[in-house]
Amino acid sequence: MSISRRLWLLACLLLFLQGCSSTTFVYNRLDFFIPWYIGKYVDLERPQKALLKEELGPFLQWHRRDELPTYLDIIDGITRDLDGEVAPAQISATADAFESAWLRIEARGLEWMLALGEALSDDQMREFITSLREKQVEYEEEYLTRTDAEFHEEAYENLLDSAQDYMGRLDREQRAILQQAANRMQRSDSYWLQERALWLDRLENMLQRDEGWQQAVRDSLTEREDNASPEYLAVYEHNSDVIYTALAALANTRTDKQDQRLRRKLADFRDDIQALIAQGK
Repeated sequence: MSISRRLWLLACLLLFLQGCSSTTFVYNRLDFFIPWYIGKYVDLERPQKALLKEELGPFLQWHRRDELPTYLDIIDGITRDLDGEVAPAQISATADAFESAWLRIEARGLEWMLALGEALSDDQMREFITSLREKQVEYEEEYLTRTDAEFHEEAYENLLDSAQDYMGRLDREQRAILQQAANRMQRSDSYWLQERALWLDRLENMLQRDEGWQQAVRDSLTEREDNASPEYLAVYEHNSDVIYTALAALANTRTDKQDQRLRRKLADFRDDIQALIAQGK
C-alpha cells in the first residue's frame, strides 16, 4: 500500500473529523454520503437504493458500537505520546492502528458492496467498470505528467497543509523539516497506477459474476498486498520512514501555542466521537 493511499485511507476513516460542519453531523449523514459517492460510478435504481440503505443500517450500527471506541483509544494514545519526546516508531504505530481500523471497515463494508453487486444489472456493472477505467485515465493524466520537481512541491504542500491544520502556522525551521522530507520522497505514482490497472483487469473478470465470484473478490482483496511488486513495496517503506521521521521531528519542535492547538484539536475530536457513541446507546 503506498504512503499516499495510506494517508488517503486515514482521511476516509476520519471523514467525519474533517467535515465542513460538526463531526456528529457529517458522521450521522454517512447513510447519505456513501450512496452519493457510489452514484458517481453507477446510477442506481430505486429498489437498489433501498437495498443499499437496508445494508448500510447494520454496517453503521456496527461501526458506531464496535469501532468508534477504538478511535478513542487511538486519540488517547496520541495525546499520551505528546507528553514526552515523540519517536518515529510512535507515529508508525498510530498509522498502523488507523490502517487496521480501515481494513476492518473494508472487510465489513465489502459484504454490503457484494450484496449491491448481486443486484446490479449487466449494463450497470459495465457502467461501473467503465467509470473505474475512466478514473484510471484521469489519474494517469494527473500524476504521470508531473515533473519530479512538481511531485516534490506537491508533496511538500500536502504535508504543510495537513500540519498547519493541526498545529497552526509553522516557523521557518519547521517548514524546512517538511521540505527536506518532501525532497527525499520517492515517486510511487507509476507503481501505484500499474497495480491499479492490474487490479481493474482482475476485478472486471470477477464481476462477470460467474459462480463463486463473491469469494473470489474477498480472496483477491485479502491477497492484494502479497501480490504487490517489490518496487512498489520498497517505495512505500522508504516514504513511510521519511514521513514518520519528519512528523516526529515536527512534533518535537512545536511551540506552546502549537501544542495547545494540537491538544485542543484532539480533545475536540474525542468529545465528538464520545457524543456519537452515546447517541448509539
